[in-house]
Amino acid sequence: MSEILAKNAEYASVLKDVIKLRHEPVAIKLIKEDEEYPEGYEEPVRQMSHCQTVFAAKNGESYKMPLASQGCMVGASALGMADPSEKISSGEFHANIGMHDSIEAAGNMIGARMVVPYKTKGEVVCPLKDADFEPDVVALVDIPERIYWIVPLTTAEKGGRLEFSTSPFQCACEDVTVVPICKGTPNISIGCFGCRKRTDMQADEMACGIPYSLIPGYVEHLKKYEQGVMLKANRE
Repeated sequence: MSEILAKNAEYASVLKDVIKLRHEPVAIKLIKEDEEYPEGYEEPVRQMSHCQTVFAAKNGESYKMPLASQGCMVGASALGMADPSEKISSGEFHANIGMHDSIEAAGNMIGARMVVPYKTKGEVVCPLKDADFEPDVVALVDIPERIYWIVPLTTAEKGGRLEFSTSPFQCACEDVTVVPICKGTPNISIGCFGCRKRTDMQADEMACGIPYSLIPGYVEHLKKYEQGVMLKANRE
């Protein structure tokens, strides 16, 4: 076992066992145009959206996802793999779903979204315990009480308050992946229409994306929390 794989397996074990996650933490690595894909990961037999890939990975699956494997261009464009179509940019695509009062309102939503600030050619998504590479983001999907612990973990050293960004769409791609990459801070999402339509996301679940650079500190704090503050909390 490589050093990085052993480290990620330990991180995943502590995150899952101490927070009591129902699913595996997920490693997400965007592959820049001049980078090679990590070895040992296969493309899916059919196209999948980024959210479907992330939710499959929490259940133990691993995928190499070049642009040709991406089944959602809204997500692919947020992740730097492709330019959005005119229908997406204008708001027409999302307005047709029926949540916005006008194409302009839906267009304002898309216009306000974050996208990764560099070009990518794909991604690798897998359980963190199986990641033989350093991911950009670690994603968690679970009930609010489990996701809550990301807040004290993030404020433990310097205090302060956290702010989260979300919209009716793009939970897994923008909220959980792009925002943590762009801002360098965790982002919590209450889910989105796409995730709740195309994945096994449950009605009582939400999601969180954490920059990988923060995971070692989180793990060390969780070891303290496990025998301390977590014993005082109602965690049923």
